[in-house]
Amino acid sequence: MNHRTGTSARPFRLQRSFLGLGLALGWVSVAASVSAAGPYEAGVDAEVSRNHASVEGLYKALHAAPELAFQETQTARRLAAELRALGFEVTEGVGKTGVVGLLRNGSGPTIMVRTELDALPMEEKTGLPYASQVKTTYLGKETLVAHSCGHDLHMASWVGTAKTLVALKAQWKGTLMFVAQPAEEVLGGAKAMLDDGLFKRFGKPDFAFALHTWPMAYGRIGFGTGAVTSNSDSFEALFHGRGAHGSAPDKSIDPVLIASRFVVDVQGVVSREKDPFAFGVFSVGSIQGGTSGNIIPDNVALRGTIRSYDPTVRSRMHDGIRRTAAATAAMAGAPAPEIKITAGGDAVINDAALVERTEVALKAAFGASVSRMPPITPSEDFAEYGKAGVPAMFFLVGVYDPKDVEASRQPGGKPLPINHSPFFAPVPEPSLKTAVKAMSLAVLTALGR
Repeated sequence: MNHRTGTSARPFRLQRSFLGLGLALGWVSVAASVSAAGPYEAGVDAEVSRNHASVEGLYKALHAAPELAFQETQTARRLAAELRALGFEVTEGVGKTGVVGLLRNGSGPTIMVRTELDALPMEEKTGLPYASQVKTTYLGKETLVAHSCGHDLHMASWVGTAKTLVALKAQWKGTLMFVAQPAEEVLGGAKAMLDDGLFKRFGKPDFAFALHTWPMAYGRIGFGTGAVTSNSDSFEALFHGRGAHGSAPDKSIDPVLIASRFVVDVQGVVSREKDPFAFGVFSVGSIQGGTSGNIIPDNVALRGTIRSYDPTVRSRMHDGIRRTAAATAAMAGAPAPEIKITAGGDAVINDAALVERTEVALKAAFGASVSRMPPITPSEDFAEYGKAGVPAMFFLVGVYDPKDVEASRQPGGKPLPINHSPFFAPVPEPSLKTAVKAMSLAVLTALGR
């Protein structure tokens, strides 16, 4: 999931209202329709238990061997082999490093299940025995790589779901379309696969599903209808100045000072120029400039992310950010900065009818652990498949011990690391089992429409 935020050596302290969504938001308890999951649940449970050891082993292997966007060659090869062993027709190299697997089982709907392949350019600090030590080159510099967003769990549960559905072939008819997508973290993989003819070459699915880890109690499943993630835009700026000796700042136009002032002043756009009840975030996650403490550099580069739900807020924030950057440079007598705002992705839109039908099956199986929840602030290029005309559902699964979630909500409690934290460490069991079971039931429900 694309957060595009900087990382810290300390865990990200979640807002109390955000922690333990199951408790803070109030998990809705309704009478479950046993018939919705009844025909499938026993078989799914048996397969989930039977396959769990191999699925968890795959999860830990993937966790220890992360690869960055559009570099996921080994990861893609591993997932392709898993699908081939199950009898899927597999095509590799779709959208550079993507994988598409088809399994036809008679006449019926085509259901797409998507996972992401890529990891993040950051250090893992979980201390797990299977923690990543991988290094690679990113933006010209050596960096550590980590699965700190949960894509490893998504991939393992994707394989677990495929195993479950293949074992239960006698109970459904239709076509499975399993898609392993590259480069979700840079919001480019879905578009790359679509541009490479994903739906033209392999057929357009009737429905599409994806899941994501979230820092709530394991066993919990959350989703909504309509927009469920944020719009995302990337921000780049190059502030120009005039270099000089650090002891003679009067001979310079200091771009470090200009950039610093901009980072502070631009938050006025968020707090004063948009509706305070409308979501909007602008975060600068990278500031790069200079080579030595006693040299004022010629320029400073900034990178950041802009998030919103509403198109009006999105436009207003773009305008305010550009205006603030230009004014900050002008105030220092500096040349105009180079500003680049690039649309990264739109909000994921969950199809209401698909959600309602799937919700019945999930609540029949998981009861009050299933709930509607408000949109989340990160972004996801799973939205591209919905924009291409496929009714889609994106849901969240919890990954933390409920006791830890509850403890974190208490005054002085230990904070829970969110996705993209170097300390993000899902609990494999039962998180994987919940993910596999939930996705399997979702797909089976769609196949039996």
